[in-house]
Amino acid sequence: MHYPHSRQCDNCWGGSNGCLKLVEKMKQRKGYDVTSVDKNGGDTKSLEMDDLGPGRKIQMRDDDKVELKRNVTLVNGVAIIVGSIIGSGIFLTPTGVYVYAQDAYGAIAVWTLCGVFSLIGALCFAELGTCITRSGGDYAYILEAFGSIPAFLCLWVTVLVIRPTTATVVALTFAEYAIKPFFPNCDPPPYSRELLAAGCLCLLTAVNCLSVKVTMKIQDIFTLAKLLALGLIILAGVIHLIRGFTMDSINLSNNVFSTPFDFKGKEYNYMDLSLSVYNGLFAYAGWNYLNMVTQELQDPYKNLPRAIWIGLPLVTGIYVLANIAYFIVLTPQEMIQSPAVAVSFGEHTFRKIHVEWIIPIFVAMSTFGGVNGTLFTSARLFFAGADDGQIPQIFSCIHPKYFTPIPALLFQCVIAVLLLAVGSIYALINYVSFVLWVSTGVAVAALLVLRRSKPNIPRPIKVSLILPYVYIICTMFIIACSVVADPTSTMYGTLITLTGIPAYFLLQWGSKVTPTGAKQFTVFLQKFMNVVPQEKEETLL
Repeated sequence: MHYPHSRQCDNCWGGSNGCLKLVEKMKQRKGYDVTSVDKNGGDTKSLEMDDLGPGRKIQMRDDDKVELKRNVTLVNGVAIIVGSIIGSGIFLTPTGVYVYAQDAYGAIAVWTLCGVFSLIGALCFAELGTCITRSGGDYAYILEAFGSIPAFLCLWVTVLVIRPTTATVVALTFAEYAIKPFFPNCDPPPYSRELLAAGCLCLLTAVNCLSVKVTMKIQDIFTLAKLLALGLIILAGVIHLIRGFTMDSINLSNNVFSTPFDFKGKEYNYMDLSLSVYNGLFAYAGWNYLNMVTQELQDPYKNLPRAIWIGLPLVTGIYVLANIAYFIVLTPQEMIQSPAVAVSFGEHTFRKIHVEWIIPIFVAMSTFGGVNGTLFTSARLFFAGADDGQIPQIFSCIHPKYFTPIPALLFQCVIAVLLLAVGSIYALINYVSFVLWVSTGVAVAALLVLRRSKPNIPRPIKVSLILPYVYIICTMFIIACSVVADPTSTMYGTLITLTGIPAYFLLQWGSKVTPTGAKQFTVFLQKFMNVVPQEKEETLL
């Protein structure tokens, strides 16, 4: 590792062994005492060369150990969960849940059911995250339970397709609604949306590279802004309801609650109800993002389950109340035809006080925070895979001053920006969306496997086995519905995933055949980005 304020040996850029060789030389020279001193009195194995004079000590302080630091607090953890779940979905797409549920009360039940289902999955992940406290989430659990190839397939499709496309789509949504107040009556200039989205991705990537603490402050602030936005929508719905009971000018008889759904002569189809659940669960995506960064979470044994118990019920309650507000104000026809439900809601409520522009601002702020959360957690998935040797080792390197995985962050930013030029990005997401359910289902199944294969590992949290079985059965049902509803996209998604098999063997073969060239290229990239490998316990003093 390289510290700008310390002496270094010739092999410093080769990794942490470089400076360790210097310490070994100091041990062999008479008059040197190499000790481990922590500012809190504990043991530590990181190095700071305070003095190299005879009879002096080389103090090694934990704060300078080159690794991902535990800077994510409980509040940050709740912000990651809430901020990652609440994106543009609750503002734009409650229509799908209502249309397929074909009833207002049925739609409310679906939103509640989806929240409970997500909470069950999150509780299963709480057990996994407290017995496997490394970063990586789904990938780390699949690796422990099922081995390297299934884990690599999860990693392959997630880091190359799912996460970058998610960041790109959310950034595009941010750009669209950030521009809208400046061009209320006309279309914005060509490519302005794409340029603003690229700027959003690059700005947030830069912040993620420079400081975890600043990144978490951004996440906290914009999560608070999302909650404030949804709180105002709920409050506007309550005021509209009260005015409807007290004023003749407000008609509540034609809203979604009061008007039966128009089946247009068709009978109720229970398969449509499953599609309603599928749409609802899409809005809850992101509940497992905190497990991607457990290595940086302070006191994960306590804070991971606490963040889950605070975040998931909070999101579920807000989602249900926001939909009730939509149903109070809008008519069934408006719900079905509106491309953005919250915008239509704002035209009925906020336009009366001439602040209808506030909804696009809310959506832009919500999606900006969503991009930040996606970039932060996705980089840790790159990092975990590289740390295990599944993908090139450069992605496991971090900056010795900022302690951030800069190569992983830059790589995913480049992919996300390049995807802005792909016209079929939404089709690409449809192709691999079902892989998300396969991945989380297999990760929860890992809990059952680890209960049998590693019964003695510490489990600070141990959930009832009923929960993983319920989650796996429901996930299989969701996957089956996805196959029936869109078999073509499912087939393409499967093919994209299976391309990871030859890629796995190619990467393994390449690392063995050309180790010298790969190492030289890695060292070149380390020097270029000023990053070093994370210290591991087995290589430390």
